[in-house]
Amino acid sequence: MARIKPKRHGVALDMTAMCDVTFLLLTFFIMTTQFKKPDVEQIKPPSSISEKLLPDASLMIINVNKDGIFYFQPVDNATEKIQLLERMGQKYRITFTDAEKVAFSKLTAVGVPMGQLKSFLDLPADKQKDFKATEGVPMEDTNKQLIDWVQQSLAINPNYKLAIKGDVTTKYPKVKGLFEGLRDIDFLKFWLITSQETNPGN
Repeated sequence: MARIKPKRHGVALDMTAMCDVTFLLLTFFIMTTQFKKPDVEQIKPPSSISEKLLPDASLMIINVNKDGIFYFQPVDNATEKIQLLERMGQKYRITFTDAEKVAFSKLTAVGVPMGQLKSFLDLPADKQKDFKATEGVPMEDTNKQLIDWVQQSLAINPNYKLAIKGDVTTKYPKVKGLFEGLRDIDFLKFWLITSQETNPGN
Protein backbone atom coordinates (compact mmCIF):
# COMPACT_ATOMS: atom_id res chain seq x y z
CA MET A 1 0.00 0.00 0.00
CA ALA A 2 1.39 3.41 -0.99
CA ARG A 3 2.47 5.75 1.79
CA ILE A 4 0.50 8.91 2.15
CA LYS A 5 2.84 11.91 2.07
CA PRO A 6 1.95 14.56 4.59
CA LYS A 7 1.01 17.88 3.06
CA ARG A 8 3.84 20.39 3.32
CA HIS A 9 3.05 23.78 4.72
CA GLY A 10 5.14 26.83 3.84
CA VAL A 11 7.23 28.31 6.66
CA ALA A 12 6.12 31.82 7.53
CA LEU A 13 8.91 34.13 8.70
CA ASP A 14 8.17 37.41 10.42
CA MET A 15 10.65 39.85 8.85
CA THR A 16 9.56 42.84 10.93
CA ALA A 17 12.41 42.51 13.41
CA MET A 18 14.99 42.08 10.63
CA CYS A 19 13.71 45.20 8.83
CA ASP A 20 13.92 47.18 12.08
CA VAL A 21 17.53 46.12 12.62
CA THR A 22 18.42 46.97 9.00
CA PHE A 23 17.00 50.47 9.25
CA LEU A 24 18.66 51.04 12.63
CA LEU A 25 22.05 50.07 11.18
CA LEU A 26 21.48 52.25 8.12
CA THR A 27 20.56 55.22 10.31
CA PHE A 28 23.62 54.65 12.51
CA PHE A 29 26.02 54.64 9.55
CA ILE A 30 24.44 57.72 7.98
CA MET A 31 24.66 59.67 11.25
CA THR A 32 28.23 58.67 12.13
CA THR A 33 29.91 58.73 8.71
CA GLN A 34 32.36 61.58 8.22
CA PHE A 35 32.51 62.60 4.59
CA LYS A 36 35.85 63.69 3.17
CA LYS A 37 36.02 67.44 2.70
CA PRO A 38 36.73 68.58 -0.85
CA ASP A 39 40.36 69.41 -1.60
CA VAL A 40 41.17 73.10 -1.90
CA GLU A 41 42.90 72.36 -5.19
CA GLN A 42 43.87 69.37 -7.31
CA ILE A 43 47.18 68.24 -5.83
CA LYS A 44 48.87 65.03 -6.92
CA PRO A 45 51.20 63.97 -4.08
CA PRO A 46 54.29 61.83 -4.68
CA SER A 47 53.86 58.09 -4.25
CA SER A 48 55.38 55.90 -1.55
CA ILE A 49 54.99 52.41 -0.12
CA SER A 50 54.32 53.69 3.40
CA GLU A 51 51.15 52.29 4.98
CA LYS A 52 51.00 54.64 7.97
CA LEU A 53 47.67 56.40 8.36
CA LEU A 54 47.16 60.04 9.27
CA PRO A 55 45.53 60.80 12.62
CA ASP A 56 41.80 61.55 12.34
CA ALA A 57 41.58 64.32 14.92
CA SER A 58 43.46 67.56 15.73
CA LEU A 59 45.16 67.63 12.33
CA MET A 60 46.32 70.77 10.53
CA ILE A 61 47.19 70.41 6.84
CA ILE A 62 49.41 72.56 4.63
CA ASN A 63 48.70 72.11 0.92
CA VAL A 64 51.26 73.16 -1.72
CA ASN A 65 50.17 73.14 -5.35
CA LYS A 66 52.41 72.70 -8.40
CA ASP A 67 52.96 76.47 -8.63
CA GLY A 68 54.20 76.63 -5.03
CA ILE A 69 51.04 78.32 -3.68
CA PHE A 70 50.37 77.47 -0.03
CA TYR A 71 47.01 76.82 1.60
CA PHE A 72 46.57 76.39 5.34
CA GLN A 73 43.83 74.02 6.51
CA PRO A 74 43.14 74.52 10.24
CA VAL A 75 41.78 71.86 12.57
CA ASP A 76 38.09 71.27 11.82
CA ASN A 77 36.64 72.74 15.02
CA ALA A 78 34.46 75.85 14.63
CA THR A 79 35.16 77.29 18.09
CA GLU A 80 38.92 76.84 17.81
CA LYS A 81 38.89 78.24 14.27
CA ILE A 82 37.34 81.45 15.59
CA GLN A 83 39.95 81.62 18.36
CA LEU A 84 42.65 81.18 15.72
CA LEU A 85 41.24 84.00 13.58
CA GLU A 86 41.13 86.29 16.62
CA ARG A 87 44.76 85.51 17.49
CA MET A 88 45.89 86.15 13.91
CA GLY A 89 43.85 89.36 13.89
CA GLN A 90 45.63 90.56 17.04
CA LYS A 91 49.04 89.72 15.57
CA TYR A 92 48.34 91.57 12.32
CA ARG A 93 46.20 94.31 13.89
CA ILE A 94 43.06 93.36 11.97
CA THR A 95 39.62 93.37 13.59
CA PHE A 96 37.11 90.84 12.27
CA THR A 97 33.32 91.19 12.60
CA ASP A 98 31.14 88.45 14.05
CA ALA A 99 29.87 87.64 10.55
CA GLU A 100 33.45 87.27 9.29
CA LYS A 101 34.28 84.99 12.22
CA VAL A 102 31.31 82.77 11.39
CA ALA A 103 32.36 82.70 7.73
CA PHE A 104 35.89 81.71 8.75
CA SER A 105 34.60 78.90 10.96
CA LYS A 106 33.02 77.36 7.83
CA LEU A 107 36.14 77.61 5.66
CA THR A 108 38.00 74.48 4.65
CA ALA A 109 41.30 76.27 4.09
CA VAL A 110 42.93 79.71 4.03
CA GLY A 111 44.44 80.61 0.65
CA VAL A 112 44.97 84.37 0.82
CA PRO A 113 47.36 86.74 2.65
CA MET A 114 46.13 88.32 5.90
CA GLY A 115 45.66 91.67 4.15
CA GLN A 116 43.05 90.12 1.83
CA LEU A 117 41.33 87.84 4.34
CA LYS A 118 38.64 90.31 5.45
CA SER A 119 37.49 91.00 1.89
CA PHE A 120 37.57 87.25 1.13
CA LEU A 121 35.39 86.45 4.16
CA ASP A 122 32.91 89.15 3.09
CA LEU A 123 32.31 87.35 -0.23
CA PRO A 124 29.17 85.18 -0.58
CA ALA A 125 29.77 81.45 -0.01
CA ASP A 126 29.44 80.60 -3.73
CA LYS A 127 32.02 83.27 -4.68
CA GLN A 128 34.39 81.93 -2.01
CA LYS A 129 34.04 78.46 -3.51
CA ASP A 130 34.89 79.70 -7.01
CA PHE A 131 37.77 81.90 -5.82
CA LYS A 132 41.16 80.95 -7.31
CA ALA A 133 44.15 81.92 -5.19
CA THR A 134 46.94 83.67 -7.09
CA GLU A 135 49.18 84.32 -4.07
CA GLY A 136 48.14 81.85 -1.41
CA VAL A 137 49.37 82.22 2.16
CA PRO A 138 52.80 83.95 2.04
CA MET A 139 55.83 81.85 2.96
CA GLU A 140 58.87 83.98 2.18
CA ASP A 141 62.03 85.01 4.01
CA THR A 142 60.52 88.31 5.17
CA ASN A 143 56.85 87.32 5.29
CA LYS A 144 56.14 83.94 6.89
CA GLN A 145 52.40 84.15 7.45
CA LEU A 146 52.07 80.40 6.92
CA ILE A 147 54.30 79.73 9.92
CA ASP A 148 52.26 82.24 11.94
CA TRP A 149 49.09 80.23 11.20
CA VAL A 150 50.79 77.09 12.48
CA GLN A 151 52.27 78.84 15.54
CA GLN A 152 48.99 80.50 16.56
CA SER A 153 47.16 77.18 16.12
CA LEU A 154 49.66 75.51 18.46
CA ALA A 155 49.12 78.32 20.97
CA ILE A 156 45.44 77.27 21.11
CA ASN A 157 46.25 73.57 21.41
CA PRO A 158 49.86 72.34 21.63
CA ASN A 159 48.66 68.80 20.81
CA TYR A 160 47.70 69.71 17.26
CA LYS A 161 49.42 67.63 14.58
CA LEU A 162 50.54 68.76 11.14
CA ALA A 163 50.56 67.09 7.71
CA ILE A 164 52.03 68.55 4.53
CA LYS A 165 50.58 67.69 1.14
CA GLY A 166 52.69 68.83 -1.80
CA ASP A 167 52.28 68.23 -5.50
CA VAL A 168 54.77 65.85 -7.08
CA THR A 169 55.91 68.69 -9.38
CA THR A 170 56.38 71.32 -6.63
CA LYS A 171 59.88 72.80 -6.71
CA TYR A 172 61.98 71.74 -3.73
CA PRO A 173 63.14 75.28 -2.69
CA LYS A 174 59.50 76.16 -1.90
CA VAL A 175 59.09 73.19 0.41
CA LYS A 176 62.58 73.69 1.87
CA GLY A 177 61.59 77.19 3.01
CA LEU A 178 58.55 75.71 4.76
CA PHE A 179 60.67 73.09 6.55
CA GLU A 180 63.10 75.79 7.69
CA GLY A 181 60.23 77.94 8.96
CA LEU A 182 58.86 75.03 10.99
CA ARG A 183 62.34 74.41 12.36
CA ASP A 184 62.55 78.06 13.46
CA ILE A 185 59.50 77.60 15.72
CA ASP A 186 60.90 74.26 16.94
CA PHE A 187 58.10 72.23 15.35
CA LEU A 188 59.94 69.24 13.97
CA LYS A 189 57.40 66.41 13.84
CA PHE A 190 54.93 66.28 10.95
CA TRP A 191 53.58 63.92 8.29
CA LEU A 192 54.13 64.07 4.53
CA ILE A 193 51.01 63.00 2.63
CA THR A 194 51.71 60.58 -0.21
CA SER A 195 49.67 58.39 -2.51
CA GLN A 196 49.86 54.62 -2.07
CA GLU A 197 52.27 52.75 -4.29
CA THR A 198 52.45 48.98 -4.72
CA ASN A 199 55.40 47.52 -2.86
CA PRO A 200 57.60 45.85 -5.52
CA GLY A 201 58.76 43.32 -2.91
CA ASN A 202 55.25 41.85 -2.66
